[in-house]
Amino acid sequence: MSKFKQQGFAGTFRNARKGVRIALKSEINIRVHFCIALTVVLMAFLLGFSIIKMCVLILTIAFVIVAEMMNSAIEFALDSVFHNRYSKLVGMAKDIAAGAVMFASGTAIVIGILLFGSAIFNLF
Repeated sequence: MSKFKQQGFAGTFRNARKGVRIALKSEINIRVHFCIALTVVLMAFLLGFSIIKMCVLILTIAFVIVAEMMNSAIEFALDSVFHNRYSKLVGMAKDIAAGAVMFASGTAIVIGILLFGSAIFNLF
């Protein structure tokens, strides 16, 4: 038996919502990603994207936001354990996590160009 209290199924969703709220409140990059995501989904809807294209777009957006949230979680955890003291290994871990976000964002940009480029080209 765990020393932590069993929270039940509803409790896990409550904690997950709390985590999203914390991420949105504390991390400007996540707020930027959410704003861009809403704009992109609206544009895709207005351009009449197919279900497949919308699925690809939503999965790509989720990929970036999950990467950003994992980056933030890693930063918070390492700062907590090391009490915000400098450590070369902590710096390397944070840089790798930030690199993962950059990779996810770059991939999303390429996918966005492919999806929106053809849709905008077809308008003309």
